[in-house]
This record gives sequence, C-alpha cells and structure tokens, in this order.
Amino acid sequence: MLPTKRGDLMKNNLFVIFGATGNLTYKKLLPALYQLISNNSFSKDTKIVCIGRRSFTTQSFIDDAVKKVTEKIDWDSFKDNLFYYQMDIESMPDYSKLKTYIEFNCHFNNANTIFYLATSPEFFPTIAKGINKGKLVVAGDQNVRVVFEKPFGENLDTAKKYNQILKQYFDESQIYRIDHYLGKEMIQNILVVRFSNKIFEDIWSNKGIKSISISAKETEGIMGRGGYYDKAGALRDMVQSHLMQMLSLVAMEPPESFQTDDIREKKVELIRKLKIDFQSENILAGQYKGYKSERNVDSNSNTETFVFLKTEIDTERWKGVPFYLITGKRLDEKKSEINIEFLENSHRHKQWTEESIPANRLIIRVDPEDGITFQINTKHPGLTLDVRPTILDYCHKCQAIGNLPEAYEKLLMDIAKGDSTLFPRWDEIENSWQFIDRIKSYLNNSIPVEYNGFEDLKKIIKVL
Repeated sequence: MLPTKRGDLMKNNLFVIFGATGNLTYKKLLPALYQLISNNSFSKDTKIVCIGRRSFTTQSFIDDAVKKVTEKIDWDSFKDNLFYYQMDIESMPDYSKLKTYIEFNCHFNNANTIFYLATSPEFFPTIAKGINKGKLVVAGDQNVRVVFEKPFGENLDTAKKYNQILKQYFDESQIYRIDHYLGKEMIQNILVVRFSNKIFEDIWSNKGIKSISISAKETEGIMGRGGYYDKAGALRDMVQSHLMQMLSLVAMEPPESFQTDDIREKKVELIRKLKIDFQSENILAGQYKGYKSERNVDSNSNTETFVFLKTEIDTERWKGVPFYLITGKRLDEKKSEINIEFLENSHRHKQWTEESIPANRLIIRVDPEDGITFQINTKHPGLTLDVRPTILDYCHKCQAIGNLPEAYEKLLMDIAKGDSTLFPRWDEIENSWQFIDRIKSYLNNSIPVEYNGFEDLKKIIKVL
C-alpha cells in the first residue's frame, strides 16, 4: 500500500457530497470527516459541500444533522467546514451553477477535490454526466476523484452500462468504488497475518487448510430498507461486495509487491478462478419469517435474506478446499469473521482418539469485536496426556492508543491522498458480478426456505 502523502492531505481538501440528506452522510461521512479534521489528518480549511434537493440553508441542514448524527461532534467548530447547496441533480444547467458556487465559496482551484456519490446507483450516470459537462471534473486531472458507493450496479449488465458511461467522463484512475468493509482494521490485517508470519507461509494452501468459512451474520431485519433490499437481496447486497472482498484477500496468490496494482491484479485473478457446483447442497437461499410483511416489500417476494454458498477455487493452491460463504439477517448473532480450519494432525492416531483432538483454527474477527483467535491443542493439567483446546486471543482495539479510526476515516483519507489500493478496480467488479449473476440465475428457479432463526438453517446445512 502506498505511503501517506502528508502534504497532499494537509493541502486544502474539498468534498462534494451528493445525497447529503441520506443516512450514509449522517451516520458515516460527516462523523468520519469531522474526526479527520479534528485530529489534523485533514487541514482545518477542508470544505464540505453537502448537496440535496431539500430546501435547507446551511444552518438548517446543520440543525437537522445535529438531530440525526449520533456520534459526538463539536458542531461549533465543524460548522465552519460545512456548506449546504440545494439543487436538482437531474438538471444539467444546475451543475454549472454548482461550479460557480464552489469557486466562490471554497477556493475550488486550490484543492484536492472529491465528489462523493452517496446516492442510489441509478443516479450515478446522471451525476457523472453533470459534473463532467458542468466542468467540475476534467478527465485525467489527478487532483479530482469521484467516489461511488456500493453496490456498483444491480447485476453485470447494469454494472457494464454504468462503467461505459463513466469511461466517457473520467479516467479509471479518478474512479473510486467504495466498499466500507475494506476500511475495517481486521480486513487490512488479513494481508499482514498472511504475509508477515512464517508459520503460515507454507501451510496457507490445501497442504495445511481443510476449509475456510467467511460469514457476515446480522440479528436485525432489513430495518425499513424494503425499497432497496427487495430488489437487491443478500446475494447482491453482501456476497457480491463484502464477502467477495474478504475471500479474495484470504485466498489470492502472493502479490509481486504490496503496491496498488499488484494487489488488485491478484484479487482479480482469484475471482476469475471461483467455481461452484450447482447442486442443492452447495447453495441455499432463505427468507426470514415475516419478511413479506416488511414495509415496501412485495407480498409475494422471493428475495433472499440469507445465502449459503459452497465454492471452490480452481488453482493448485486451493484444489479440494471448500470455501463457505454465509450471510443473512435475523440470525442468532451479529458477527463477521473468517474461520480457517486446518487439516487434522497426522500423529494423533498414535496416542489419541480422533474425536479428542479438535482441529486447529485461526479466526479473524472483523465485526463487532475485531481481533484474532488461534486455537491450538495443549496438555490438560494432571497425570495423563489428555488434550484440551487452548485459545490464544488477540483483541485489536485493546492494543490501540486512543480511538481506532472508523472504516470510513481510513477510506476517505486514502481517497484524499490518491491511494486506490482498497478500492475495487473495474475488472474486479465485472468478474464478481459474473459469478453472482450465475448464482442468481440458478436461484431464480427456486423459492427461498423460510426460517425463524439460525437453528432452522442449521438443520438443512450441517456445516453451519
């Protein structure tokens, strides 16, 4: 990953946020930007132009934000960084007016400029055209970046359509497709654990690993997001983005270096090698009981709120190793983790019964408690050689001095310094959608299993 260019961060930064009155801005972007400014990661002169259709003034926008932002913010100091601009994002003439507004209020020509599209994907083409035609973004200008929130498209066809449109207005180097999971501390730690520890170097393959499970479980339902979720479902909402990102980092081949393009290249190679045998025991879609009664959900909906996939990677390194992808809502716990089960010990038959020697496990905990658990076997205290599993546990946040940066803080800082390592490249998006669309096509011929908790699903899929 590229080193931080402190000078680039401390020069004037201008953030222009489309969709500024949405939950993402209130819950994530404003708190992250405030932290970056208050801890001097960004210049105190950073400007944030918040764009929406609602008839706010800057002050009334701030008043609304004070009610909706739950994190602690010193609004008396932060308000000097904020501007609100009302516009119709579908009106092309409004973008020229926006340019005039920014130049007058924000010293537009002396800043790293980041246009952040915190909107639904269907507005991406319109805003991209507007900021280009309004001369807010010139293709190839490396001081200007454009950020698109996931999901990038609804399937392969729409993703390709969006990408073709973006190529008309921007260079690939200006485009940042954001997946906030990649900003999480333990996701970044995957590379460190894999490539800085000799003990894993020779066994990180089918020579040492029996299976890998990657899960993102939630206890909540869709929480009022029926309009979006009923079109997306768990497969598109979570597997195509979060789980695929974790999978690619865990399983990719060692890169030539840890520079941006080398890491991205290995991730793409890995996704191209993903395989799935379309049999019922390898794929399960579920829908939690009561989902069809949720607001803005079709009463006849077959949208999945749970997905289980058993996949394989067609490489010499991973031949024969199953990768289990698990995600869903209304489950038993909120937890995201990578569970790596190692092969059985070849000497255990000399002394112990098979069931008395549990497999070694490495668990990388992503959320909510980030850290690493390593399970080994040790002697039970006493006069025998009886074995007991012992947990070696590392708590990541416990080791930090002060508060750990939130995922969006890391990603916004990378955008400002022009480091795209943690942002998927187009060919990665394209190949992940190809994989997801094949699965979605298979599932379209089936009705999701109704479940009332994780135990219902475990009865069907024994590996859970």
